[in-house]
Amino acid sequence: MVSPSALASWSPEQIALGKRWVRTWQDAGPRLEQIRRRELHELNAYRAIALLCGPADYRVPPRAPKPTSGLVEQQRHFRRMPR
Repeated sequence: MVSPSALASWSPEQIALGKRWVRTWQDAGPRLEQIRRRELHELNAYRAIALLCGPADYRVPPRAPKPTSGLVEQQRHFRRMPR
């Protein structure tokens, strides 16, 4: 059984507009891809992160460095382990 086309209820004018819309996007596709590639090439990762995350002050919590790196605590745990 063949199902009816989704465009069966469209008028000839609507079909023509739909085809025009498809052609427009087919023509725009390569140009949009060029723009996308250029923007990616020119992207400044630090600026993008700043735009996404907002300003970040790495001198105050929660982004400030911890007083230790964890290495001291790790060594303390190793000393407690039986040999």
